[in-house]
Amino acid sequence: MSALFNFQSLLQVILLLICTCTYIHSSWSALLDNNKTGVRGVFWKFARIGERLSPYVSICCILMAFSQLRS
Repeated sequence: MSALFNFQSLLQVILLLICTCTYIHSSWSALLDNNKTGVRGVFWKFARIGERLSPYVSICCILMAFSQLRS
C-alpha cells in the first residue's frame, strides 16, 4: 500500500523528510540554501521546520518509534 493512502505512513514520510533535510542543511548548508523557492524550496522549508521545532520533532520521532514497535 502506498504511503499516500495510509495516514500513519504519510506522517512518517513527512517526519523522516524533516529529519533528513535538517541533517543535510546542518552538514551541507549550501545545498539547500541555493534553492529557497520553487519545488526544491520545499526541502529548505522542511529543514527550517526541523531547526525551529526540533524539540517537537524529536518527540514525534520517539512517538513514531513506539508506534512502530507496537505494530
